[in-house]
Amino acid sequence: MPIEEAGQSTYSFQAPLGLQVGNKEVDKIPLPRRGKTDLVKSFSFRSHLHPLKTLPNDSMISNQNSNSMANTYTQIHIQIVTAVKYRQALISPAWKNRLHQYMTGIIQNHNHKLLAINSMPDHIHFLFGYRPHQALSDLIGIVKGESSEWINLHKLTPRQFRWQEGYGAFSYTKGMVGVVANYIEKQEEHHKKKTFLEEYQELLIEFGIDYDDRYVFKLPE
Repeated sequence: MPIEEAGQSTYSFQAPLGLQVGNKEVDKIPLPRRGKTDLVKSFSFRSHLHPLKTLPNDSMISNQNSNSMANTYTQIHIQIVTAVKYRQALISPAWKNRLHQYMTGIIQNHNHKLLAINSMPDHIHFLFGYRPHQALSDLIGIVKGESSEWINLHKLTPRQFRWQEGYGAFSYTKGMVGVVANYIEKQEEHHKKKTFLEEYQELLIEFGIDYDDRYVFKLPE
């Protein structure tokens, strides 16, 4: 069974007093259940409505203190770009902020740090501080699988929701974090001038990534 279809239960925790999402104070943020003994930590995150200054430290220097990663120090910032299956315009403005909350909960419950997130009807971008205790492909599989399950559980789309297979992952220096976060925040503005496919291909070219046009978030045959 593909990971996107794997069943996962969810639960909520009480958010820190005053945590803001958009213009509303949030009481509960849904997080994925990883086991009966998991401890859930409070967190803050920035959606596309929040300025960079709302995060006390946008970069993330991590010290992995487990025995298997002693004396390991990293600072890794990654932008993920992925599309709705067949680039269908299924992500609605009516509930996309709730989707951003849910995906943020998944990422931060796996001990990474979400810095910016925004979506268009057919795709999503998010920037986060990545800790290498977990394979990137595993994390993205979990984020896509659990978020698609959440969308389908709440019947938010007229047909079954699935993310397209694959994703783009692009790394940045600390000095570029603010620029990339700003770009993600202004997705609506950017897409008045270019399509998602044009944007994605520009990223691939900018990063010198070889790709085959036939397999870039392809449409059904």
